Amino acid sequence: MTLPDSHAGHPGTSAIAALSRRAMVTLPVAAVAAGQMTSAAAQPAAAQGGGRAARTVAYVGSRTTAEREGEGKGIEVYEVGPHGTGWTLLQTVELDNPTFLAVDHTRRFLYAVHGDFTYASAYRIDPDTGRLTALGTQETGGRNPAHLAVDPSNRFLVVANHSSGSVATLPLRKDGSLGPVADLLSLPGEPGPHRTDQTGSKPHQVPFSPDGRFIVVPDKGLDRIFTLALDATSGKLSLGPVPSVATREMAGPRHIAFHPRRPFAYTIDELRSTVTVYRRTGRGALEAVQILSSTESTMTGDSRGGEIAVSPDGRFVYASNRGGAGDSSPGGPEPDTLGVFAVSAGTGMLRPVGWTSTEGIRPRFFCFGPDGHRLFAANERSHTIVPFDVDRTSGTLRRTGEVVETGSPVCVLFVRLDHRGA
Repeated sequence: MTLPDSHAGHPGTSAIAALSRRAMVTLPVAAVAAGQMTSAAAQPAAAQGGGRAARTVAYVGSRTTAEREGEGKGIEVYEVGPHGTGWTLLQTVELDNPTFLAVDHTRRFLYAVHGDFTYASAYRIDPDTGRLTALGTQETGGRNPAHLAVDPSNRFLVVANHSSGSVATLPLRKDGSLGPVADLLSLPGEPGPHRTDQTGSKPHQVPFSPDGRFIVVPDKGLDRIFTLALDATSGKLSLGPVPSVATREMAGPRHIAFHPRRPFAYTIDELRSTVTVYRRTGRGALEAVQILSSTESTMTGDSRGGEIAVSPDGRFVYASNRGGAGDSSPGGPEPDTLGVFAVSAGTGMLRPVGWTSTEGIRPRFFCFGPDGHRLFAANERSHTIVPFDVDRTSGTLRRTGEVVETGSPVCVLFVRLDHRGA
């Protein structure tokens, strides 16, 4: 494994203890244009022309602060082999809590939000190696930015300020850096009944709808899913024609994933550990048609939903369950799980297929690999990324035997480098 480079991040970055890790492991994805930053499946397949094979890199964001019991260092950059069968560490960018990552549509720039802080940061991607060069930071107009997305016009970064109940837009400059906040929209509504997690608006994600017309915002604090419109010229935000849909009381909608071809959407509801099925109707509206548990019927302990994704072929939905409360001691709770659900092609409704241990603790994030044949679970508290082979017929998951050891992983983003614009 190659030795990493590093550079300082935002002022206040602290040194983190060195981590042990295995040299060979497997690749992740991140961003889900479906659920949704960008999933590797959303990346173009290979370099066009020139005869140069595209290289794939994986960017891993982590928790780093003592308040979050973080053991990460910042953003780690890995080169990964075909199908994500081996990783080589290329670079470590040391900074605080880069908890979600996204790339712009040219794949020349990478952006990060910094959980529990008040800013986002920008980086230039080296087109040959994937290494990152810092382009600076910008305040997001709120606290604890939890998610981000680049708008379809590639002009603005949209950010969910989780702890202050707002959505912000920041201009993307020609050099890839971020401009000051263009607009800041507070989300209206009454808090849900949960005494600690629903004290006010808590937007948790800001993906664009598949047609790019709306930003869809699950709000854990208000038990609502908002639909926002963006003026791609000014960056101005407004509520959509159907501003929001209410969820079940104390559901705590966290993330949403869209079917790749049909008008269906699925949320993971953090507080109730449920999956809600929605039919997407005109003007960006969502109509709930089914709610089912994200955990096994024999699960009697506490659990919180983490992530949700639809398989690239649209046949299965996957949801992560965080039931171990971070306890990885011998004799502690069983490892957390990934639920697998079959999708009805006609109605979009779900049927449980089964549950698989993530072989770790607190899977805050998971994603599919670039070809959709593998799924990668990021176990925040056991400090591993665990790959699974996906059975395309049954949807079931099987351990590959590989493990990526890395401190407190909470997001993985795959990028194929095809040297466009280099």
